[in-house]
Amino acid sequence: MTRVVLTGSIETARLFASWRPEREVLAETSGKNVIVVTPAADPDLAVADVVRSAFGHAGQKCSAASLVILVGAAGDRRTPTGARLRRQLVDAVGSLAVGLPTDLGTVMGPLTEPAEGKLLRALTTLDPGERWLVRPRSLDDGRLWTPGLKEGVAPGSWFHRTECFGPVLGVMTAATLDEAIDLQNAVDFGLTAGIHSLDEDEIDRWLDRVEAGNVYVNRHITGAIVRRQPFGGWKASVVGPGAKAGGPHYVAQLGAWRDALAPDGGPVPPRDDEPEAWLAWAEADDRRAWDSVFSRAHDPSGLRAEENSLRYRPVDVLTVRVGEGARGVEMRRVLHAARTAGVPAVVSAAPGVAVPGAGTPETDEAFAARVAAGEVTGRVRVVGRAPGLREAAVRRAGLVTVLDRPVVASAERELLAVLREQAVSRTRHRYGHVQPR
Repeated sequence: MTRVVLTGSIETARLFASWRPEREVLAETSGKNVIVVTPAADPDLAVADVVRSAFGHAGQKCSAASLVILVGAAGDRRTPTGARLRRQLVDAVGSLAVGLPTDLGTVMGPLTEPAEGKLLRALTTLDPGERWLVRPRSLDDGRLWTPGLKEGVAPGSWFHRTECFGPVLGVMTAATLDEAIDLQNAVDFGLTAGIHSLDEDEIDRWLDRVEAGNVYVNRHITGAIVRRQPFGGWKASVVGPGAKAGGPHYVAQLGAWRDALAPDGGPVPPRDDEPEAWLAWAEADDRRAWDSVFSRAHDPSGLRAEENSLRYRPVDVLTVRVGEGARGVEMRRVLHAARTAGVPAVVSAAPGVAVPGAGTPETDEAFAARVAAGEVTGRVRVVGRAPGLREAAVRRAGLVTVLDRPVVASAERELLAVLREQAVSRTRHRYGHVQPR
């Protein structure tokens, strides 16, 4: 089986997928990345990390910050905290030295190509309610720009929802942390996200709700390192199964898997001859893998000054498409994996396929049409055959993921269909003083 592996925009991934729908595309795509700053943040560290995240490499990294959300008093210029944050942010952005990389004094260099399209609009246009705190200026033919900082970005506005990688940062405000998280999660993408706060309860609340593949606490949100911060997003920031580059499952998702030997070296019971024994083995393996691997965070780097954990978060819902040729025991195996992770499952069955509790049968054409129309989103686990499904899904790449490889007994393959990997990187020191865990 041939596959396409790429890093680029969601539009590029959909273009590749449309050429040959049967060929799987695995892509790390776009982001609209946000840092939340609460009144409990250290202002000096917060401003330094926001500016580094937004304007390093002229804001052209896929992980770069595009928005900062100031919470409560941090967003109110009438308070000492809000006034200080804005003043320092404006000073830091306005003092960035812009120039060619051949000049040793340059802090922010040029764009890879002249600004156009979404980025040009972001650098030159204000929507209702917005104003420049630092107005960007073109210094040449459109490749060298001074950084821009705009405030008053409204919820649901163009700049709130649209990715535009370049040297421009928007400022939003929120009355509460929960409101800030809602704004952070409201975009279609989920690549990187950050928070600056010294309040443990705020950090825990944010970590429980944030929807992004790489999340950062009290540090900048760019510069992921293999193993330490395996890289890859959620939602429209990823196309394909979603295992993170630099993580323990990335290479495995490139392979074709079948039942063979169990972890103890013995054979997996044959599903054709001993279907109930095969299912029992799979269910036991789900419990083993959940307890030992997927229900807990893992920090293999073990640094004292920085936590770098990989954890697994259940998807919102799993759609199970049961088509011609499906074995009942395979469907039961997929549903057990979903139950193990606490994920609700919606079953759609083709006519003539007996599936208890599946509701009204649905033809392949009807199900594919619902996928193409955006009525089915998230993960779709196929059991049996589903003709036309991949062709329908390519137009929704990043919003719907078709998982149609053969069902296997191994929990470390099937549980990943209902889980999303999330890398958590958290600074555990302030100014070099390591904090106790």
